[in-house]
This record gives sequence, C-alpha cells and structure tokens, in this order.
Amino acid sequence: MKKSNVAIPATLLAIICVQGGASIAKQLFPAIGAIGTVSLRIVLSAVLLTLINRPKFLQFTKQKWKYCALYGIGLAAMNLIFYMAIQRIPLGLAVTVEFAGPLFLALALSRKLLDVVWALLACIGILLIVPWQSNHIDLTGLGLAFLAGMFWAGYIVMGGKVSKIMDGKDAVTTGMLFASLVIIPFTIWDGAVFNLTPTLFIKGLGVAILSSALPFSLEMMALKRLPAKTFSILMSLEPAFAAFSGLLFLSESLTFLQWISIACVIAASIGTTVFSKISVEQDGNS
Repeated sequence: MKKSNVAIPATLLAIICVQGGASIAKQLFPAIGAIGTVSLRIVLSAVLLTLINRPKFLQFTKQKWKYCALYGIGLAAMNLIFYMAIQRIPLGLAVTVEFAGPLFLALALSRKLLDVVWALLACIGILLIVPWQSNHIDLTGLGLAFLAGMFWAGYIVMGGKVSKIMDGKDAVTTGMLFASLVIIPFTIWDGAVFNLTPTLFIKGLGVAILSSALPFSLEMMALKRLPAKTFSILMSLEPAFAAFSGLLFLSESLTFLQWISIACVIAASIGTTVFSKISVEQDGNS
C-alpha cells in the first residue's frame, strides 16, 4: 500500500512535467525543428543526470548494460518519433493516439474481465479523438503518434525489467546516455540544431529537465512499485494533461467530441487504478 501511495503521485507529477515540457519544446520547432529539439532534450538530460547521479559503470554486469541499452534505444525512438508527430498534429491528439501503445500492453497483461472493460473504454476514447471527418487530417502525423505509442509500450516493459535489477537513478542515467548515442547521428544529419542561440539553449535546458531528467526518474521509481498493467492505464491521464497544456501554452483547441474522448480515457485510468487498489487490499486481508 505504502509503495502504491508513493508511486501514483510520482507518476502524476511525471505526466505534468512531460506535457509542460512538450509545450515548451513545440515552441522551439520553428527554430531548430523536431529532431534538433529532441536531441537537445535527450543530450542535456543525459549530461545533467550523469553529473548528478554519477553511476558506477565499472560495477555494471553484462545484463545491466544490455537492459540499459534496450531501454535507451526505446526511449530515443519513442521521443524522436513523438516529436515528429506533434510537429504535424495537436499535442492532445498526438498523446491520445500514442496511448494506443500502453493500451495494447494493458490488454495483453490483463487477466480479469474488468481490466479488459477499462482498456476498451480507453480504446473508444482514442477512436473518438481522431478527426475522421476532417479533410485536413494528417495521416502521417497520426501514424507517427501510433508508432511512438508502440515504443512507449516497449519503454514501459524495459523500464520495469531494468528497475528490478539495478538502482533506478543508474538505469535512467545510463539509458539516457544510450539514447544520446542513438539521437546524435540524426541531429548531425538534420543540422538544424546548429541554429541554436543562448535563449534557445536555456529553453532547451528547461525542456530537458521537465521532459526527461525529472519525469523519467519519477517513472522509474513508479515502475519499481507498480505492476506494468496499472502503470500503463494510469498513464492514460497523459492525453488530458496534454490537451490542457496545448490549450494553455499553444492555443491548440479540441472539439467537444474530442474532449469527451479524453474523458473516456480518464475514466478508464481512474477505474483501473481504484479497482486495482481495492483488489490489493482484498488480497492483503484474505
């Protein structure tokens, strides 16, 4: 119970940080593009985390290096593809479609009928938010958001595994270093990051702290204490925070039906969290 009480607030704070950071990041797109922004975010996060956490690399086993590498590769792919998606479509829409990844993961890990009901409710929300009737729907943006969701699911799985065999701080730091190695070649190829100014660098530092360094550390702590299924559905609050963040900071509005769809996803998140908590209490009393 105590572990769950710590993990849930940590996950919610991570969501707030990520979506706030994404809103700031999108403001950098006109100057340095999606690739330049995500590379700035990941590389600066890796540097900050290494200086703060100072992982003991010499004590890592072969298994730890392997898991951290897979975790970092997934992290880099998830963020790069997602930033390319929000360059084309609104933040709230992108995050809701991206949630298909954790949703499929939750369905795959479900063992109770009620779990399937909550996941299907979230699925309805995802389907409703897509502007199917619009002639201006960006299929590429939607496809990128969906692909980012698949990597998000992989990130959850690998994050859970790596958190079980090593300290969370070391895992996040090492994962970010591997993510930096993956993203740097794309950054050089793109070249937009060379347009960086001191003002843009400060904004990029803010994005690195809000979108990576702080939330990934919080998520690693949560993944160590929560089942992957519960964490996956709890993360369904992301679309609501993303929509509000896009509305407040980017003036990105959604239709009434799209807000209803987000409400469906939130209901699924609350349902699975509450009933999971009740189930744990019942198991503890039996």
